[in-house]
Amino acid sequence: MTLALSVGLLVGGGVYLMMRRDMLRIALGFTLLSHGVNLMLISAGGTAWRDEPFGTHTDTATVADPLPQAFVLTAIVISFSISVLLFVTAAVGRRNDNTRPEIDEQDGDPARDPASEVKH
Repeated sequence: MTLALSVGLLVGGGVYLMMRRDMLRIALGFTLLSHGVNLMLISAGGTAWRDEPFGTHTDTATVADPLPQAFVLTAIVISFSISVLLFVTAAVGRRNDNTRPEIDEQDGDPARDPASEVKH
């Protein structure tokens, strides 16, 4: 029950943060979401009631499935690299938040002003 609540809180918090406009919060939301998905994948392997898959001479019916663990290990590496990319984008993009693009007005010519194009 606590595992399901933990997954729900992580995914809910991640989705909430990803819906914000700030790039840093989007990156933190992605990190929370990936942790929730990783926890869900680990719980799908059923490691709490089974033996370790390698290193022991037990029956194969009682050992944990190693495939979800391999998926989670791969997902951790991928989410770490994407998180680093998002944090770098948030740090670099913060410098340009308050700038506006310059509008070149050439003698009021509506042909050069893209905002004046109205489709009828």
